[in-house]
Amino acid sequence: MKTSNVLLLISVLLYINASTEWPTHTVCKEDNLEIHYKSCDPQQDFAFSIDHCSDLTTHTFNVRAAAVLRHSIKELYVKLDMIINGKTVLTYSETLCGPGHSKLIFCGMKKGEHFYYEGPVTLGIKEIPQGDYTLSAKLTNQDHAIVACADFTVKNYLDY
Repeated sequence: MKTSNVLLLISVLLYINASTEWPTHTVCKEDNLEIHYKSCDPQQDFAFSIDHCSDLTTHTFNVRAAAVLRHSIKELYVKLDMIINGKTVLTYSETLCGPGHSKLIFCGMKKGEHFYYEGPVTLGIKEIPQGDYTLSAKLTNQDHAIVACADFTVKNYLDY
Protein backbone atom coordinates (compact mmCIF):
# COMPACT_ATOMS: atom_id res chain seq x y z
CA MET A 1 0.00 0.00 0.00
CA LYS A 2 2.89 2.37 0.70
CA THR A 3 4.20 1.94 -2.83
CA SER A 4 0.88 2.97 -4.36
CA ASN A 5 0.75 6.08 -2.14
CA VAL A 6 4.27 7.05 -3.20
CA LEU A 7 3.41 6.51 -6.88
CA LEU A 8 0.27 8.62 -6.51
CA LEU A 9 2.22 11.43 -4.85
CA ILE A 10 4.91 11.34 -7.55
CA SER A 11 2.34 11.46 -10.36
CA VAL A 12 0.55 14.42 -8.71
CA LEU A 13 3.85 16.30 -8.37
CA LEU A 14 4.78 15.54 -11.98
CA TYR A 15 1.37 16.74 -13.17
CA ILE A 16 1.73 19.98 -11.21
CA ASN A 17 5.20 20.59 -12.64
CA ALA A 18 3.98 19.81 -16.19
CA SER A 19 1.24 22.44 -15.95
CA THR A 20 2.09 25.52 -18.01
CA GLU A 21 -0.59 27.91 -16.73
CA TRP A 22 -1.82 29.17 -13.40
CA PRO A 23 -5.47 28.54 -12.53
CA THR A 24 -8.14 31.16 -13.08
CA HIS A 25 -9.24 32.72 -9.79
CA THR A 26 -12.61 34.36 -9.14
CA VAL A 27 -12.40 37.85 -7.66
CA CYS A 28 -16.16 38.20 -7.46
CA LYS A 29 -19.31 36.95 -9.14
CA GLU A 30 -22.70 38.53 -8.62
CA ASP A 31 -25.84 38.92 -10.72
CA ASN A 32 -24.54 41.21 -13.45
CA LEU A 33 -20.81 41.45 -12.74
CA GLU A 34 -18.06 38.82 -12.84
CA ILE A 35 -14.33 39.36 -12.44
CA HIS A 36 -11.76 36.58 -12.76
CA TYR A 37 -7.97 36.72 -12.99
CA LYS A 38 -5.06 34.54 -14.01
CA SER A 39 -1.42 35.28 -13.31
CA CYS A 40 0.53 35.90 -16.51
CA ASP A 41 3.86 35.57 -14.70
CA PRO A 42 5.05 32.06 -15.61
CA GLN A 43 6.90 31.71 -12.30
CA GLN A 44 4.45 33.01 -9.72
CA ASP A 45 0.78 33.16 -8.86
CA PHE A 46 -0.64 35.51 -6.22
CA ALA A 47 -3.78 35.97 -4.13
CA PHE A 48 -6.27 38.79 -4.66
CA SER A 49 -9.84 39.26 -3.46
CA ILE A 50 -12.52 41.82 -2.68
CA ASP A 51 -15.58 41.47 -0.46
CA HIS A 52 -18.37 42.05 -3.03
CA CYS A 53 -18.55 42.96 -6.72
CA SER A 54 -20.96 45.77 -5.92
CA ASP A 55 -18.24 47.40 -3.76
CA LEU A 56 -16.30 48.28 -6.94
CA THR A 57 -18.86 50.88 -7.93
CA THR A 58 -18.40 52.74 -4.64
CA HIS A 59 -15.66 55.31 -4.28
CA THR A 60 -13.54 53.13 -1.96
CA PHE A 61 -13.62 49.37 -1.38
CA ASN A 62 -11.59 46.80 0.57
CA VAL A 63 -9.15 44.37 -1.04
CA ARG A 64 -6.83 41.62 0.13
CA ALA A 65 -3.67 40.78 -1.79
CA ALA A 66 -0.71 38.54 -0.98
CA ALA A 67 2.46 37.26 -2.63
CA VAL A 68 6.06 36.38 -1.90
CA LEU A 69 8.25 38.90 -3.69
CA ARG A 70 10.65 37.43 -6.23
CA HIS A 71 12.23 40.86 -6.81
CA SER A 72 13.04 43.83 -4.59
CA ILE A 73 10.97 46.99 -5.03
CA LYS A 74 13.02 50.18 -5.04
CA GLU A 75 10.98 51.47 -7.95
CA LEU A 76 7.64 50.09 -9.11
CA TYR A 77 5.70 50.82 -12.28
CA VAL A 78 2.20 49.72 -13.26
CA LYS A 79 0.91 49.37 -16.80
CA LEU A 80 -2.76 48.59 -17.46
CA ASP A 81 -4.19 47.71 -20.86
CA MET A 82 -7.90 47.36 -21.61
CA ILE A 83 -8.33 44.74 -24.33
CA ILE A 84 -11.54 44.20 -26.28
CA ASN A 85 -11.74 41.52 -28.99
CA GLY A 86 -7.96 41.09 -28.89
CA LYS A 87 -7.22 44.79 -29.46
CA THR A 88 -5.81 47.20 -26.89
CA VAL A 89 -8.24 50.11 -26.67
CA LEU A 90 -6.88 51.92 -23.61
CA THR A 91 -3.49 52.05 -21.88
CA TYR A 92 -2.62 53.55 -18.51
CA SER A 93 0.75 53.64 -16.75
CA GLU A 94 1.99 55.19 -13.54
CA THR A 95 5.00 55.21 -11.21
CA LEU A 96 3.96 53.77 -7.83
CA CYS A 97 7.35 53.64 -6.07
CA GLY A 98 10.50 55.60 -6.74
CA PRO A 99 12.20 58.88 -6.00
CA GLY A 100 9.37 61.18 -4.93
CA HIS A 101 6.75 58.49 -5.64
CA SER A 102 6.20 56.26 -2.61
CA LYS A 103 2.46 55.76 -2.83
CA LEU A 104 2.29 52.19 -1.50
CA ILE A 105 3.23 50.56 1.78
CA PHE A 106 5.37 47.92 0.08
CA CYS A 107 7.74 50.40 -1.58
CA GLY A 108 11.22 49.36 -0.43
CA MET A 109 10.38 45.70 0.26
CA LYS A 110 13.10 43.12 -0.49
CA LYS A 111 13.15 39.93 -2.51
CA GLY A 112 11.75 37.00 -0.50
CA GLU A 113 9.60 39.14 1.78
CA HIS A 114 5.94 38.23 2.13
CA PHE A 115 3.69 41.00 0.88
CA TYR A 116 0.22 41.16 2.39
CA TYR A 117 -2.21 44.04 2.11
CA GLU A 118 -5.72 44.24 3.47
CA GLY A 119 -7.48 47.54 3.34
CA PRO A 120 -9.14 50.25 1.29
CA VAL A 121 -8.46 51.03 -2.37
CA THR A 122 -9.81 53.96 -4.36
CA LEU A 123 -9.95 53.55 -8.13
CA GLY A 124 -11.19 57.04 -8.86
CA ILE A 125 -13.81 55.84 -11.35
CA LYS A 126 -17.57 56.22 -11.06
CA GLU A 127 -18.54 53.09 -12.95
CA ILE A 128 -17.03 49.99 -14.43
CA PRO A 129 -17.29 49.92 -18.24
CA GLN A 130 -20.02 47.59 -19.47
CA GLY A 131 -19.34 44.55 -21.64
CA ASP A 132 -16.82 41.71 -21.80
CA TYR A 133 -13.17 42.69 -21.79
CA THR A 134 -9.72 41.97 -20.39
CA LEU A 135 -7.65 44.21 -18.17
CA SER A 136 -4.00 43.28 -18.40
CA ALA A 137 -2.01 44.52 -15.40
CA LYS A 138 1.77 44.35 -15.13
CA LEU A 139 3.91 45.59 -12.24
CA THR A 140 7.63 45.91 -12.98
CA ASN A 141 10.52 47.09 -10.83
CA GLN A 142 13.60 49.23 -11.42
CA ASP A 143 15.29 46.34 -13.28
CA HIS A 144 12.22 45.84 -15.55
CA ALA A 145 11.59 42.51 -13.78
CA ILE A 146 7.97 41.41 -13.35
CA VAL A 147 6.84 41.83 -9.75
CA ALA A 148 3.26 40.76 -10.54
CA CYS A 149 1.28 40.25 -13.71
CA ALA A 150 -2.34 39.28 -14.27
CA ASP A 151 -5.06 39.27 -16.87
CA PHE A 152 -8.44 40.18 -15.38
CA THR A 153 -11.53 39.07 -17.29
CA VAL A 154 -14.46 41.41 -16.66
CA LYS A 155 -18.06 40.67 -17.60
CA ASN A 156 -20.20 43.64 -16.65
CA TYR A 157 -23.90 43.84 -17.46
CA LEU A 158 -24.79 46.36 -14.72
CA ASP A 159 -27.12 49.16 -15.80
CA TYR A 160 -25.95 52.32 -14.04
